[in-house]
Amino acid sequence: MHRTANRSGYHWPLEAVGPVGERLLDAFKRLFDAFGPQHWWPADEPFEVCVGAILTQNTSWNNVSRAISGLKSKGLLNVDALYQVPVDSLAAAIRPAGYYNLKARRLKGFVDFLVSRHEGSLERLFSLGLESARQALLEVKGIGPETADSILLYAGGLPTFVVDAYTMRALRRHDLVDDDIGYEDVRALFMDYLASDVALFNEFHALWVALGKGFCKRGMARCDACPLRDL
Repeated sequence: MHRTANRSGYHWPLEAVGPVGERLLDAFKRLFDAFGPQHWWPADEPFEVCVGAILTQNTSWNNVSRAISGLKSKGLLNVDALYQVPVDSLAAAIRPAGYYNLKARRLKGFVDFLVSRHEGSLERLFSLGLESARQALLEVKGIGPETADSILLYAGGLPTFVVDAYTMRALRRHDLVDDDIGYEDVRALFMDYLASDVALFNEFHALWVALGKGFCKRGMARCDACPLRDL
């Protein structure tokens, strides 16, 4: 068992399995020391997290924030309203998020799933437990593993690890994974070698994003100043 204090004074209960887990914990501690708490996910309630997770596909959070503000202003940011609104009206409301016609259909599909299978209740969905709820979400058209895990972790408070392009890039550059590794194997790396801790998975994912945006960029990587430069 390892314990490390964050900047707010809370002590993380951290456990690692073997050398791989120890290296991941080392990365976490370095990133947290460099960036501090990230306060993810920015939302007022769980359903907003779900909507944001779908809208953020292939766009920036600034655009998603504008789209969510538009939904709020029109009274559409709830299950009943999204279930009833015509898809073309929804598309117009989320236009700032880009790919708005496609994302409107995906939002409608998610809400239809929630209403038809779980009486419109996120609590009923999440009560299935991590693996069953994840499998159910992955059966919804337009919801892939990253979106499903974002919903489960940030809206459901279930211990799953979210893998995104920032995480993949940094792990590959630091030889923590092979170049041809897929999403599920990277997720398993964190799930198998670290403690199943919602707060840890939340913060660690957000810290990989901070690293990717500030240092481990696709083109001009700032390797000489990277918090993980000698990991």
